[in-house]
Amino acid sequence: MLTKPDFIEKKVILIFAQNKEKISFKNDNILITTPDGKIKFQLSCYNLFALFIVGDITLTSGIISRSKKFGFSIVLFTPGFKVYSTINFVLEGNFLLHEKQYTTTQSTEIAKQLIINKITNQKDFLKKLRNKEFKDSIKKLDETIKKLNHYNFDYYEIMGLEGTSAKIYFNRMFKEFNWQGRQPRVKRDKINLLLDIGYTVLFNYIEAILNIYGFDIYKGNLHKEFYKRKSLVCDIIEPFRPIVDYKIRKMINLQQIKDYKFTLYKGQYQLDWHCSNNFVTLILEEILQYKTNIFDFIQQYYRWFMKNENIIKFPKATLTNDTN
Repeated sequence: MLTKPDFIEKKVILIFAQNKEKISFKNDNILITTPDGKIKFQLSCYNLFALFIVGDITLTSGIISRSKKFGFSIVLFTPGFKVYSTINFVLEGNFLLHEKQYTTTQSTEIAKQLIINKITNQKDFLKKLRNKEFKDSIKKLDETIKKLNHYNFDYYEIMGLEGTSAKIYFNRMFKEFNWQGRQPRVKRDKINLLLDIGYTVLFNYIEAILNIYGFDIYKGNLHKEFYKRKSLVCDIIEPFRPIVDYKIRKMINLQQIKDYKFTLYKGQYQLDWHCSNNFVTLILEEILQYKTNIFDFIQQYYRWFMKNENIIKFPKATLTNDTN
């Protein structure tokens, strides 16, 4: 199983097929070359964690066999940055972990802890903005955390509190930008579109780490099972969503997206693929600033599950980072 020191050395490569970039291998190294044959990037396959490929590309049997040999995942995106296929490296046969996932009696408590963790991180990111007008909202989030910590709520009550907190948080995070509310996958405005793209990158990164441990990613606790829904990935992403939120806010304030080209089609915003290349690169760079935080939480979650520990010892996903 992958250790933390080994994981830290692992890299994610982002390839834009629209730019005619090509993949080849030489002496157990992966090479990304430009259309004129110049080497743009080279890395040992032993240090490769995942390939994110945007646009149409031809995958050879050699690439797929190496993903199995060296343990890296391949995620394929459309130019509009929707995932259409994945070739995941998965630790197979961890039946004991699956058994514990299927038989746990702590699903509601796990869901509650994930929501507490999410709201805590949302609150901490609002504090980073150092806006005196946000004090009342931060206080309300604190009160919700206290309620969740001190009272027994059922699943639907927990989700109700999460929804109320999310409304408070987003109304403050994007207060200056004519925010109309969070609507996943609707893409009714530019910020919601960018959030969807950013969460997609984060989702697939977390999925790749969960697969290292052999989790059944379709068995969640906060998100209930639904056909083809990767419920566990939906669970684990929750405390880490503020990474994307804060980055997008910062990009808007720094006018890093002012030249992006958006189009409105059938009531939904779309981002030109030339711009999405830049945006996705910046989002992935931000996520990788927190790669150790994400790995630590998933590793601790795995160990907590395997030891059948009390919910009191449930791990916490922290987002402290000296570089941000």
